[in-house]
Amino acid sequence: QVVLVESGGGLVQAGESLKLSCAASGRTLGDRALGWFRQAPGKEREFVAAISWRGGNTYYADSVKGRFTISRDNAKNTLYLQMNSLSPEDTAVYYCAKSFFLAAATTSGEYHYWGQGTQVTVSS
Repeated sequence: QVVLVESGGGLVQAGESLKLSCAASGRTLGDRALGWFRQAPGKEREFVAAISWRGGNTYYADSVKGRFTISRDNAKNTLYLQMNSLSPEDTAVYYCAKSFFLAAATTSGEYHYWGQGTQVTVSS
């Protein structure tokens, strides 16, 4: 069993940056791919970014490509999401998740452990 806890969310203005963290307890994060998803009010949860188990491969949603960077520190059992040039469209609850697989995965069905989410609000 893995317990994932996100942190780092908050209220920022458009153009500013935030860095989210996802810490794990119970079992290591280092043996599977990891990902970030988000859910805005009234919308379905959507893929944001994913990273393979060793960090060699990353994938991003088109909407965040070039602005967000996913990374992991397996020694610290932690996943990160650096978010730059934030816009109001990025406002959502952000979730980290651990995949069934080693390779980076882009659909929610490929993940089986989820955090409780952290709120990111970007004002215009």
